[in-house]
Amino acid sequence: MLISELFYSLQGEGELTGVPSVFVRTSGCNLRCTWCDTPYASWNPEGAPKTVAQLLLEIENYPSARHVVLTGGEPMIAKDIRLLAAEIRGIGRHITIETAATIAPDGIACDLASLSPKLLNSAPDPVEHPAWRKKHEATRWQPDVVRAWIDQYPYQFKFVVARPEDVEELEFMLAHLNREIPRHKVLLMPEATTLEKMRQRATWLGELCKARGYRYAHRLHVELYGNRRGT
Repeated sequence: MLISELFYSLQGEGELTGVPSVFVRTSGCNLRCTWCDTPYASWNPEGAPKTVAQLLLEIENYPSARHVVLTGGEPMIAKDIRLLAAEIRGIGRHITIETAATIAPDGIACDLASLSPKLLNSAPDPVEHPAWRKKHEATRWQPDVVRAWIDQYPYQFKFVVARPEDVEELEFMLAHLNREIPRHKVLLMPEATTLEKMRQRATWLGELCKARGYRYAHRLHVELYGNRRGT
């Protein structure tokens, strides 16, 4: 598997914010978000090939960490990701999978499916990246795949919000799943890679969450460490 990085930090997003976790970031993605904060795992994939056995040894270097996060890029396209998840389950760790929910789970070991379907605000520039724009738009929303995840696993939705009208789009998407989605399972996260930008958007996004009953999702790692690798 091509691995961009493996590190021990605090979970910065979602229901488990603040929980010490080992992050395994695979390199490679089937989308190209214009605001991607990990381009070294998507736009310009980089990393080192590692076996499942090597990754398990590295994870076990952090015996106090009971949580492991499989992230990317898009971890679900990584070779041997299902084998890796099964082996992590075998050593008794809690597994969160952070995915855009474009690839079906097919029985992967997972304790929390952190689903982040991409909104229109994620689309790459049509002039600079016409081919990727077309592929991204055709791929970013797969309702059948999303249903497969939420029907089989504990889940949370994390939507990256850049403007108030994004909420209308995500509500349209959720309605078309034909599932009862509790509002507390829907987390709205400001699109930001700097603390200043995050706080600017938090002002109106927090009020919007209060008005509609969604959870506001802070980005703790940006607050604590800034936008840098290994955090």
